[in-house]
Order: sequence, then structure tokens, then C-alpha cells
Amino acid sequence: MFGVKEGTLTIPAGKVDYICFGKGKKPLVLLQGLNTRGIRGAGLGLAWMYRCFGKDYRVWLFDRRANLPEEITVRELAADTAAAMAAVGIQGAHILGVSQGGMIAQYLALEHPDLVEKLVLAVTAYETNETIADSIQTWVSMTEAGDWKGLVADMTERMYSAEYAKRYTPLLPLLTLLQKPKDPNRFLTLARACLTCDTTDLLVQLRCPVMVIGGANDLVVGGHTAEELARKLDCPLYLYENLGHAAYEEAPDFNSRVLAFFQNETQR
Repeated sequence: MFGVKEGTLTIPAGKVDYICFGKGKKPLVLLQGLNTRGIRGAGLGLAWMYRCFGKDYRVWLFDRRANLPEEITVRELAADTAAAMAAVGIQGAHILGVSQGGMIAQYLALEHPDLVEKLVLAVTAYETNETIADSIQTWVSMTEAGDWKGLVADMTERMYSAEYAKRYTPLLPLLTLLQKPKDPNRFLTLARACLTCDTTDLLVQLRCPVMVIGGANDLVVGGHTAEELARKLDCPLYLYENLGHAAYEEAPDFNSRVLAFFQNETQR
């Protein structure tokens, strides 16, 4: 189904798990946000979630590399992504970066412009603000304390709308089992990496067409961050007024909005 393929490739910095699917020839790279489990074994689920892209694209997802150094930055994660794309022969791709993936995508487009033809930045930021610092510091503290129930509950509350989160509250014990960090130290490293993003003075150099998507009730990166980012980029913005950080999961038209932007040949 969807022509899903999972594997591991080698880049100069180490090994990277990947997933690819879809029947199209045009490359689309999906850069996911911070998560607790990684992408290995998630191919069918992700292919279903992003199935609307499968007809026109060959869709690629690259995990963060194995054996991460403790002080890795999102800039270095972008270099890893560029190396992974080069390893499979991707150039001129459409890129969807979500949350931490959006931070990575900014550096990717700035420092490897030949790899990025169009870019969507969703529920992400260009620098650390108070909301991001509070989110990351809370998750780091809970992870260091081994408070998995608290971690999953806090991530759910910050990411999803109140109605959505309430619906899943009875399932919290199961979600805790499913979402407990597979490797706590790796999760800590990647969480702290979010605090290293700062493209404030670099965004004026970005030349590819860009669209920003955000949630007005985003409790992870801040509800006004998408507007600030779009203003700095002088690019189109779509803001979900009643959703937060997980707009990419909750909004039924999220993927279709991304697809429409990618397939519109009008340049900004």
C-alpha cells in the first residue's frame, strides 16, 4: 500500500532511518517535529496520514541520525538532512517542515538552496521565545525525573485543542505506554536542540517561495509566532484561529492547503 519503503542510509555523520512512499516523481520531504519514538516502523501510518501527496510526489521522511552528540543544534540537523537528501539524489524538492522540522527546514533552505524549491513552515518559530523555553524546559524536567505520565499529559495539553485533548484523557495510561520516550537521552538532546534555532537575521536571504501555517492557540511555540514569521518572510500565512500546535493533525484541510501551495506555480 502506497509503495511504502523503510530503510537506513549512511551519511558522513552516521546512520539515518528513512521512509518513502508515493507514485510521483517530484520529491517532497516531510520534516517532522520533536517526537518521543522516531519514525522506524511508522511507514504505513505516516503514508496514510499524508496520502494526499502520494499521487503527485515521491514522499520522503528522514529521522534524526543515530548517536547524536549531546550539544547538537538544529543547524547541524539541517546539515544531516541535506546529506540524507544528497544520498538518495534529491534536489529541488518541496519541503514541509513542522515544528522542530520547520526550524530545520529554515536552515536547509538558507544553506542548501539548491535542495529546496518551495517551502511550507508549519507551527514553527525562527527563534526561542518564552513559550518555547517554557515548553522545552518543562519536558526536559519531566523526562529527567522519569515522569512519563506527566510528560505525555503536558505534551497533549499544549499541542491539542481542549476538545481534542479532553477526548483522549481517558486513554492517558495507554498513551503513556505508547508515547514514553524510546530513548530518553535522545529525546532530551533533541528537545534542547529546539532552543538553538535563531534565523532572525538570516530570513531576508531566503529566496524560495514560502508559506507559513500556524495555530492561534499554539501553546508550544506561541500563538503569534506564525504571524511574526510570515511578516519577516513577507509570505502568505494561514492561521487556524481555533487550533494550536497540532493543527497539522487536527485540521482536516491542512494537507490540502499545503498541496495547493506547492502546486500553484505563482511565485511570490
